[in-house]
Amino acid sequence: MPSRPAVLGGWGWSSFIVALVLVCAIAPVLNLAVPAGSAFHLSDYAVGLVGKIMCYAICALAMDLIWGYTGILSLGHGLFFALGGYAMGMYLMRQIGRDGNYKSELPDFMVFLDWKTLPWHWSFSDSFAATLFLVVAVPGIVAFVFGFFAFRSRIKGVYFSIITQAMTFAAMLLFFRNETGFGGNNGFTDFKRILGTPIATPAMRMGLFVLTGVTLLAFYLFARWLVASKFGRVLQAIRDAETRVMFCGYSPVGYKLTIWTISAMMCGVAGALYVPQVGIINPSEMSPANSIEIAIWAAVGGRATLIGPIVGAFIVNGAKSWLTVAAPEFWLYFLGALFISVTLFLPNGVIGLLKRLKERNK
Repeated sequence: MPSRPAVLGGWGWSSFIVALVLVCAIAPVLNLAVPAGSAFHLSDYAVGLVGKIMCYAICALAMDLIWGYTGILSLGHGLFFALGGYAMGMYLMRQIGRDGNYKSELPDFMVFLDWKTLPWHWSFSDSFAATLFLVVAVPGIVAFVFGFFAFRSRIKGVYFSIITQAMTFAAMLLFFRNETGFGGNNGFTDFKRILGTPIATPAMRMGLFVLTGVTLLAFYLFARWLVASKFGRVLQAIRDAETRVMFCGYSPVGYKLTIWTISAMMCGVAGALYVPQVGIINPSEMSPANSIEIAIWAAVGGRATLIGPIVGAFIVNGAKSWLTVAAPEFWLYFLGALFISVTLFLPNGVIGLLKRLKERNK
């Protein structure tokens, strides 16, 4: 086996440190210390927007591990994102306490539906430690069970993509039902506090922003380490020639199931960070269109690059934020045209284009 490459090179570590300083030091100073009238002030809106996009970037990174490096296109990662979000949302709803409209220990939607007690699946929702566990455990278990049967049945290609999308759509319909105890079509909202601290304060908003940025950078390092390992090389071999991998004595099922589960848990963490920053979680997050967008972010940035999907998430969602205000009726046309253009003219995404330009200038 060739020697294992470094997780990051000299330039890579320098860029990583710069990004860490931006997230942990410069952004908080510009938002909290610089006066609102200054040209250098980072507005609360910008903090919320970038924080949300960083959550999306974690999902795009997770998609790259399963699609870019393993060759498995999932159209159901929005489900895992939403499951992590719902796990955090349940805790936040319990944190409201008697500050709700009905002054009850039960969430308002349960009082409205004349429920007298919490459902069994809300049993540990008042514990932050249990919530952190559920944020990764629930998406991980769902992904493991689904992947176990799908991969052992050798379902792959477009059939796997269609099944994952069907799974997400079925879950969305389930969560829309009031009797499931997840707030129906309204979901969870009107959060008050987290760990006893008001959630709408500038300090808490910036704390969530920093935590999201650090989590994204940590997942990026983890992904770099993973794909450079022997495990990662086997994943890439499965992507390129799964039959040859089997002839070499490896069982692809275990490798695919492991990276599929890891990818789902990463999305669950992203969803848990997303909910307190956005302030709402509802079944629309499980919409098949949302899962398709995750794949688009990875394709636009560049698959099998890790940094590409992160860049793609910022490009697409930045454009979405601007276009939905400037010309909302053209946003979906733009998204479709972007995906078609990338597929036809930039198969390696933006990062692939930059690499080609760099090679030409040598």
